[in-house]
Amino acid sequence: MKVSQDELISILSQFNPWWRGETITDLPEWRRAAFRELYEWVDSPPAPRAVLLSGARQIGKTTLMLQAVDALLERGVPPGNILYATFDHPLLKLAGIDAVLEAWREREPRVDGNEYLFLDEAQFIRDWGTWVKHQVDFARHRRIAFTGSAMPLTEAEQESGVGRWHTIRLTTLSFYEYLQIKKLSLPALPRIGTLRDLFDWTQPELYRVGESATHYVGHFHEYLVRGGFPQTAQVESVTQAQRLLREDIIDKVLKRDMTALFGVRRVLDLEHTFLYLCMHDGGLLDMPDLCANLEVKRPTAQNFLELLQAAHLIYRLPPFGYGKDVLRARFKVYLADAAIAPAVMLKGKAILEDAAALGIATETAVFKHLFARYYPQNVRFSYWRGRKDQEVDLVAEVGGQLIPFEVKYRAQHTGVRELKGLVELCRQKAIDRGYVVTKSLDDFGVIRELPETEARVMRVPAALLCYWMGESEVGRGRA
Repeated sequence: MKVSQDELISILSQFNPWWRGETITDLPEWRRAAFRELYEWVDSPPAPRAVLLSGARQIGKTTLMLQAVDALLERGVPPGNILYATFDHPLLKLAGIDAVLEAWREREPRVDGNEYLFLDEAQFIRDWGTWVKHQVDFARHRRIAFTGSAMPLTEAEQESGVGRWHTIRLTTLSFYEYLQIKKLSLPALPRIGTLRDLFDWTQPELYRVGESATHYVGHFHEYLVRGGFPQTAQVESVTQAQRLLREDIIDKVLKRDMTALFGVRRVLDLEHTFLYLCMHDGGLLDMPDLCANLEVKRPTAQNFLELLQAAHLIYRLPPFGYGKDVLRARFKVYLADAAIAPAVMLKGKAILEDAAALGIATETAVFKHLFARYYPQNVRFSYWRGRKDQEVDLVAEVGGQLIPFEVKYRAQHTGVRELKGLVELCRQKAIDRGYVVTKSLDDFGVIRELPETEARVMRVPAALLCYWMGESEVGRGRA
């Protein structure tokens, strides 16, 4: 079946209103922290590469691309030299990329200057990796940005695509971005360059910041149950937000994308696997228990986990270490957003009254914020488990240094007695600093004496840590 050029031109004209001299409607004023990096790679790329925006459904990839288009138009780029096309559209998918480009140039003849191609859901382009490689190698006048909602987009063509695109991996909204999109008027908080800066603050300075952050805690809790998706952040009620998250994001990924992209047939088993993970968010994955509960074989369960990670719904953390011991050990699983589990299990705001569930949601949010902030530096994240079930929630390996993070989200203040795993890890690995993520705003400051170790440990309230990690102006320095 062939799609006529006139039909393609009609579709593309709807997606590209700037060809008619019209502005892009409904474009939000706020911009995600990733905008600056995307625009740099589109406008003045540091290397001859395309740029890939990779991330889950509905986290703002299309909006980011259209904001980049808007910025290019403001800079004076000829409108006809900019193309936006989404290959989620059945006719564009059927026609293919070459026919789309021919229709574009039939409608808008090229003028001098670079061409800018913004291609949404590029995983539906046939042999997309080979096409991108060819464009980067031989069409140097073209700047290409493309999106994908599945990790195979970056892995399936890994061999042919090495060095041909730069990946910007988007997570759901940070707490900082959530506050920006909500346009909330809150007391200003000081900026920090890195978390290390906090060790130089005096206790009175920490106290003053904690007092200023009082109004942030309630919004942080709502963020945990409402979710870090732009759509869910802006609807009126938490119930509506969770229904939207469950129906428009999770269900579409599990029931549509998994079939269309990966050919999954056992959708019900996949859903049950995901539900199991929602019930064990932030915990060590017990594969025999999962297989027994769901009555699936281990290879099937393993395949489901890989698909859920490919669709950006989960993260898997290995234990600290290297070699065969790690391969045989259990992984820790975090959901992509703290609000996913409450939404799937129809819990509403109930987790706010459940200390254990609130602690798990906070740990999930903390991991996501640390991952998003330090992912561009190729930081390796793991968890540590020692003797007598001693454990450290997160360990970041940054430039050869180990930096542990322990989440203690509870009413009591945190002392050395509650940090046996952290103390043991710091002693074994001669670690000089670590962080404990706390609940109370006055549970904030240095724990000065850890037995048998010279490490300094900073207690940081979760709302503040997530705010600072998400703040767009925070440097991507060391933790």
